[in-house]
Amino acid sequence: MAASRNRGGRSRRSGRRWGGRECRRSSAVFHARRQPEDSALISYEQAGRRALVLLLALNGIMFVVEIVIGWRAESMGLVADGLDMGADAAVYLLALLAIGARDGRKLAAARFAGHVQLLLAVVAILEIGRRALLGSAPEAPTMIGISAAALVVNVACLTVLRRYRDGEVHLRAAWIFSATDVQANLGVLVAGVLVGALKSPIPDLVIGLVVCWLVLRGALRIRRQVAAAEASALQLVASHPS
Repeated sequence: MAASRNRGGRSRRSGRRWGGRECRRSSAVFHARRQPEDSALISYEQAGRRALVLLLALNGIMFVVEIVIGWRAESMGLVADGLDMGADAAVYLLALLAIGARDGRKLAAARFAGHVQLLLAVVAILEIGRRALLGSAPEAPTMIGISAAALVVNVACLTVLRRYRDGEVHLRAAWIFSATDVQANLGVLVAGVLVGALKSPIPDLVIGLVVCWLVLRGALRIRRQVAAAEASALQLVASHPS
């Protein structure tokens, strides 16, 4: 009977021994070919994780600062913006947990972020109505100073997130939040100037409503993106039936 290999594992045709060393070498070549792609993915996820940790810290700090100082300064604009920063901090935490996770978990993080935005917008609107009825006396210099600081923070956040704005859904949600915050900060800054010039709380209440509208718009955008991602996933499954 013709055998392709003898007892020593040597091929009669090639005269070459085929053993554990060749298997290990072949496996090493296979993994080496995969390594650049895997390394790029790992590097991307690590960079995303570091960015989200930084954004979480910045937004968490500004959330506390704007809520506390805004409440003492009787500025509904600052309070609403602070609530928005708090929502962002929660979103960044969820996005941080979603990195490297399955697509379903990422979609769930983005969906929850949209729900948080909607809830905070409703709470802020109710508080604006209460202050409109009971009256308030917002401090213009405080509004201007704190909103300017928040603007610097959010511009820094946008700079960090620029490379991820067309990325996965949970990172796109983070980009939307920061872009919305920049608009809100500019509005509060302008409202602070108007409060000081007109000696009236009306600009503060108006900007509070505007911030709430921006929050609602951002939440709806996130929900649309989640729905689009889910529809795309369903189409992919339908086109590749098991």
